[in-house]
Amino acid sequence: MRHQPAPERSAVGSRIAGLVATLSDELVEIRRDIHAHPEISSTEVRTTALLAERLRAAGLDPVLLPGTGLYCDIGEVAAGTDRVALRADIDALPLDDACELPFSSTVPGAAHACGHDVHATVVLGAGLVLAELAAEGELPRGVRLVFQPAEEIMVGALETIAAGALDGVGEVYAIHCDPKLDVGQIGTRIGPITSASDLVTIRLSAAGGHTSRPHLTGDLVYAMGKVITQVPAVLSRRLDPRSGVNLTWGAVEAGSTPNAIPSAGTLRGTLRCLDARAWEEAAQVLRDAAEQVVLPYGVAVEVDHQRGVPPVDNDETATGRIEVAARDVVGPSSVVLTEQSLGGEDFAWYLTKARGALARLGTRTPGGHSHDIHQGDLRVDERAIEHGAALMARIAVG
Repeated sequence: MRHQPAPERSAVGSRIAGLVATLSDELVEIRRDIHAHPEISSTEVRTTALLAERLRAAGLDPVLLPGTGLYCDIGEVAAGTDRVALRADIDALPLDDACELPFSSTVPGAAHACGHDVHATVVLGAGLVLAELAAEGELPRGVRLVFQPAEEIMVGALETIAAGALDGVGEVYAIHCDPKLDVGQIGTRIGPITSASDLVTIRLSAAGGHTSRPHLTGDLVYAMGKVITQVPAVLSRRLDPRSGVNLTWGAVEAGSTPNAIPSAGTLRGTLRCLDARAWEEAAQVLRDAAEQVVLPYGVAVEVDHQRGVPPVDNDETATGRIEVAARDVVGPSSVVLTEQSLGGEDFAWYLTKARGALARLGTRTPGGHSHDIHQGDLRVDERAIEHGAALMARIAVG
């Protein structure tokens, strides 16, 4: 079998790659600056100012969102068309940085342990390239950069959309760092790529009593044990098993002494689901299951189900555009099929308003260690920034 030469990079791909390469050192420095000065959800004042200042220096006119975050338009919109949006989240996590790098967090109790410093820098880099193309009359469509706050507390997307950041947008794209993929790889998937993610709190109450007489009161701790094991089991039987529904408890609190049955207890956990329809059905199934499980034990139950985010459901056409762009500017073999994740991502709300997709950006040094997200020792191969910026700019050009 004859070896087939790799396809040549397109003219626009070459142009974008060249422009990103000239910005590479600056982008790394900006990422390190953001990493060293993390700001947790809804407090991203310095990060917003830094991004806005650089965009203004490029001749752009960013629009500040209420509180924190911003969006910025590039190029003109032809009659009958919409803008394409590139979204980045910008908030940090409330945990300590354990990277031990020269640019580690200078803020105790805050760290960019989910890669949002990379996301912000990638979209900024793409925007600077697109601004250059627009100034030279080479940008064929209108683009909007969206720098969104408060993703980690799952309110930022809805607040950003309510502020008008998606008005006039027909397509929207995002990337997320993936430490399981090597730098130079772009993970894609059609359909659900992340999960719905909700917070569940179940409170139980009863009269309480002595452990020698459980028959004379509601045995609250025993009932809690039944809720812990049986409610997830009911969900797995009442909802389509293909939906990937998963209820996992993270905190259980009741009692303070071994010989007293407490009068109150609380269970807290997360409900995750890969299918939007099953996600809608899960709320009522959850309530019914909790009530029925504790009924025989004379215990009262209160279910607090806080909706978080739906699944990120990637559009097929939009996913295809990501793959074409990745092969053009990252490499002909850069695209890999990525797994579904039970993690939540509020980019899902954008996809209820406009067509689009999220891709995973490889950040692991080939042959190196996988540093997981949401851990204080997260490290990324900074070559991913150049790949991500070129990818996002190429997607926007179409």
